[in-house]
Amino acid sequence: MNSVNVDHALHGDEDLDLVEDVLQDFFAEAKLRAVSVNATYLGLWEALERAAAGGKRSRPRLVLLAYRQLGGTDAASAARLAASYELLHSALIIHDDVIDRDFVRRGSPNVSGHYRNRALRAGSSASAAEHAGVSAGVLAGDLALSGAFRLLRSLEVPDAKRRRLNEILDDAIFSSVGGEVLDIEFSRTPEMPPLEDITKTAHQKTSVYSFEAPLHAGAVLAGAAESVVAALTSFGRYAGIAYQVADDVLGVFGTESRTGKTTWGDLREGKRTALLSYAATRPEWNSIASLIGSRDMTAAKAQYVRSVLVTCGAKDFAVNLATENAHRAVAQLESDGVPPSLRNSLERLLFSVISDVTSH
Repeated sequence: MNSVNVDHALHGDEDLDLVEDVLQDFFAEAKLRAVSVNATYLGLWEALERAAAGGKRSRPRLVLLAYRQLGGTDAASAARLAASYELLHSALIIHDDVIDRDFVRRGSPNVSGHYRNRALRAGSSASAAEHAGVSAGVLAGDLALSGAFRLLRSLEVPDAKRRRLNEILDDAIFSSVGGEVLDIEFSRTPEMPPLEDITKTAHQKTSVYSFEAPLHAGAVLAGAAESVVAALTSFGRYAGIAYQVADDVLGVFGTESRTGKTTWGDLREGKRTALLSYAATRPEWNSIASLIGSRDMTAAKAQYVRSVLVTCGAKDFAVNLATENAHRAVAQLESDGVPPSLRNSLERLLFSVISDVTSH
């Protein structure tokens, strides 16, 4: 999930270095606590730290962007809030890899892959090694979720504001899990769900935690007017749908170096996307239906599916759908009180997403 690159659209935030400092301190403290338990536990924290390193920090950037553009001045608190959303992202990515049975991310073993490979080297059977890997992934993701709330609790803000920020983070997790459950159920049924259900899932699974919550939290921390908070939340709803649709296109038509995952992972899992929802309405669907969700997916079969998705118009449909939702998102920012600089930055972000997709 969420491989779209927004880094170049949100550059230049000097507070981002503070976020890295917060994460470094967080992991240093956690590893000290873990080593007092046992060395094996320390190893799990080290694997989680590696998984959280080197990302684009898109969600922290959104927190910081909203906070600074809306007049916030407490850089330390903003950095801790932003870091909590990076830990949330790490948790969901790790768990997502477990659900998708992926053992590689960004061309290297992920948490589950590291533990699976270690078990194989120790002589475990393939099934036992896989169980060791997914178990470690579940546990590492749990630690990251707990860490997100731990950082939030450490904010030196009034209790009422901390409670509200806690509710925003809690709602993001609640929504994401609800969307993930729907995603799993859709992949288990032979019928292709309608586009409406797919976009609803995209909102729950991606919009809330990737856009709505970071912008909402940054605005609340800055003490923004409720009308501005509402405008940013509405922006996030449509932005997240655009983001997820674009991400699904890249998941099929991108490159492994770009997305961090194999280009047939979503096809192998039978992930229900706008691409496939449209394709299922076309006559060409019969030629690829049996390949979608097949554990025997290969690079050659995936290439054939891609060619059909292009010729039947599914790729163009999905790109247009992402573009339409991006325009809807930007329209939400016409509300009084949203600074033009913030509106312009968010608009650049979204259309950099569309540019990423149309270039593949």
